[in-house]
Amino acid sequence: MIVTIGGLAGSGTTTASEILSKKMGIPYLSAGEIFRQMAAECDMNILEFSKYAENKLDIDNEIDQRQAQIASESEDLIVEGRLSAYFVEADLKVFFTAPLNVRSERISRRENKPLNIVEKEILERGKSETRRYQELHGINIDDMEIYDLIIKTNSFHAESVTQIILTAIEVI
Repeated sequence: MIVTIGGLAGSGTTTASEILSKKMGIPYLSAGEIFRQMAAECDMNILEFSKYAENKLDIDNEIDQRQAQIASESEDLIVEGRLSAYFVEADLKVFFTAPLNVRSERISRRENKPLNIVEKEILERGKSETRRYQELHGINIDDMEIYDLIIKTNSFHAESVTQIILTAIEVI
């Protein structure tokens, strides 16, 4: 079973992927973690690296190709990333959303940053990603047609979100 989980920054994709991975007993691969590692390697924070990546399209290509390659060699895998659904052949493609204030609060707690700064960074990162994805792949990230399941994660606890996904998997 291959499952992709994409979503907006702070919508809970990593948390749900980790829980789902444990419940299903299968590994998960995180595009965000790959991106964060690459940012750290360049001695940049996420926002700086996101802006830097706007002019280095090979960065996104590397992340996308790495995910697709690993997924194609796997029988069971959860692939977590904003564009994973576009590059990975999956049995289920899931997208998470939540209001900006909820996502900002989550990231603020996780990164121990002031809420107003996090909100500004989320908005800037979103603009950067929208521009990059359109220029690099011709993908309109606001188009949800590719997804089988869209979950508004502020309405549920992380355990409930994973249960919704497990229920969807049962009926596939």
